Amino acid sequence: MTVSDGQFGNGARPSGVEHVVSLPLSTGHGVFRAAGYLDRDRGDEQMALVYGDIGREAVLTRVHSECLTGDVFGSTHCDCGEQLSAALDTIVREGQGILLYLRGHEGRGIGLLAKLRAMELQTQGLDTVDANLALGLPVDARDYRVAAEILHDLGVPSIRLLSNNPLKQEALLRYGVKVTERVPLLMPPRQENIRYLRTKRERLDHHLPHLDSAADWS
Repeated sequence: MTVSDGQFGNGARPSGVEHVVSLPLSTGHGVFRAAGYLDRDRGDEQMALVYGDIGREAVLTRVHSECLTGDVFGSTHCDCGEQLSAALDTIVREGQGILLYLRGHEGRGIGLLAKLRAMELQTQGLDTVDANLALGLPVDARDYRVAAEILHDLGVPSIRLLSNNPLKQEALLRYGVKVTERVPLLMPPRQENIRYLRTKRERLDHHLPHLDSAADWS
């Protein structure tokens, strides 16, 4: 079951996002309904993938920041692509849920080319935090206003947030999203990304308890 067209565009509060189109989208994970939005403030085009009946409380929701290298090219430098696939599978198993794919969040909001420059610095020994700072860029420039506005437009009363990042939960709460629970999304670490993941845990406050038992590849 997928959400009907009539369930979109039902928010009453003024919003910077415009619902443009919705249609069934068949994927390798299942058939979702893709809802396309225009962020009128920034000009970004955004998309929500909706599965099942989302008109109830505590909808399982993944707010996923775009990552071209991980999501599209399968880079093992991060765990983004694996998280994207796992989130879609988890939503289908749940029988209902939403995945918001947020464009404009590349490299935690610094953009693709800046992210690649930061990754180059990481090959020289800097971690993901210090690499951004060395470039004179913020550690995390992401904003979650558009995510909150899309969720409101979808008529979602509350969510269970599929994330390891407590700061993401706090950001959504500041925009008025009721988060009843944060659901872990833990991917097995790899030799290529263990240092990156440990930096996310130690310096960015991500909840990654499974790293305690990870192999020491350092």
